Amino acid sequence: MLDDRDRRILDMLQRDAGISVTDLAERVALSVSACSRRIQRLEESGHILRRIIVLDREKMGVPTTVFALVKTAHHSDEWTESFRRIIGDIPEIVEAHRLTGNHDYILKIVLPRVEHYDVIYKQIVRKLELFDVSASISMEELKHGLGIPVGYVR
Repeated sequence: MLDDRDRRILDMLQRDAGISVTDLAERVALSVSACSRRIQRLEESGHILRRIIVLDREKMGVPTTVFALVKTAHHSDEWTESFRRIIGDIPEIVEAHRLTGNHDYILKIVLPRVEHYDVIYKQIVRKLELFDVSASISMEELKHGLGIPVGYVR
């Protein structure tokens, strides 16, 4: 069971994993050693999966975002695993979700420019049969966040 301090620690760490334990401890009113033990417990319990660094997409040369909606006529476990493996090998595909409704999957793809989408598209369709793929180009990112709400955890 997590308390309010644990939730505050999780919220602050997901905003800035590079925050020093000293600063974090001060902000949640704990000693450094108590704060460090809590972080270790949160890691061991699986609440903290890993700590990452978020790169600037402009500076990394991939400012363009394309969302590809995929329909397939295949739904076997083998096909799904092949699809998972193929998209997993393409670093430009940064997210993929299986959907309900009219489309089976949505892929979030980051690219140097929109024309590069065709390269990614061909990497997939050369290896796997798809029924339909439609892409939409993101014109503007209105909200970006890697953090999730921490108020629901018990």
